Amino acid sequence: MSYAARVARVAPVARLALAACVVVSPRAGAHVLSSAERSSPSFGWSFEPWVVVLMTLSLAAYVVGYARLRGRARASGPGVGLRRWHLAAFLGGWGALVIALMSPLDTLSGALFSAHMVQHESMMLLAAPLCVAGRPLGVWIWALPRRARLWAGSVVRARPFARAWRFLTAPLVAWLLHALALWAWHAPGLFEAALAHPWVHTLQHASFLLTALIFWWTVTGEGARRSTSGHAMLSLFTTMVHTSALGALITLSPELWYPSYVEPCSALGIDPLHDQQLGGLIMWVPGAAAYLAGGLLVAGRWLTRADRQPAYRHEAPRARGEGA
Repeated sequence: MSYAARVARVAPVARLALAACVVVSPRAGAHVLSSAERSSPSFGWSFEPWVVVLMTLSLAAYVVGYARLRGRARASGPGVGLRRWHLAAFLGGWGALVIALMSPLDTLSGALFSAHMVQHESMMLLAAPLCVAGRPLGVWIWALPRRARLWAGSVVRARPFARAWRFLTAPLVAWLLHALALWAWHAPGLFEAALAHPWVHTLQHASFLLTALIFWWTVTGEGARRSTSGHAMLSLFTTMVHTSALGALITLSPELWYPSYVEPCSALGIDPLHDQQLGGLIMWVPGAAAYLAGGLLVAGRWLTRADRQPAYRHEAPRARGEGA
């Protein structure tokens, strides 16, 4: 059967949506399914204690730090550069992480590769850029007591830390780390290991999220302000190309890459190959659209800056002439 014919047989989205809407009961634990769960899977909210603690602490620290910075701005006038939309962006990213890591999507991703792909894309293309837009690092520092805040500031300004941070957030390094995480973890061996072992799965998610945060920091966050927007557009375009290539490989593959999904897909009445094709399409099309949208955003910012610079240059000599 030709590749085109296989793509045409992609499982209807309605069937996968029906599987996602199964009546669920809450359960704690990782979404890695046991053999018994694979034969009769059920899906509910997942409340891993360490995930709940980290998510709660991150939100509480941001709210406290934001309130302190806003109070400081009201007392001394504007200048801290923090606006309400920063809070909205962080809350949006935090909410996307809750959906990805704690909602039924997390447990469903142990049974359907397509749901697993939605989970990963939500973390890397929704949660990461929104959290970066919220400027959480500086806000979290302001949540600390004064002495701890001064100590944290001295650590951040220390030369070893500054050099390490500058290296990690270099555009090429950030691009390579994110690309390596994407391609390595979708290799069948590592992906299957993540499905079989909770600690490997945790490492997979951590690497996806951390490399995505660094990547988006270099193209849309504070890191993008260190130089022109040229590298940001190049990073986004090339990432769109190689992630689309990976999605196309998964979609058009005539063979199953991840045999662990055979049992749970069969229990749900879904063809495992169709599920794999849909997961590849999710990376291929919506994923590419997200990077394209980011590139358009960067291009718009670049053009806006270019429009402002000539006006400033023409006004400056006139001001000097008038002063003379």
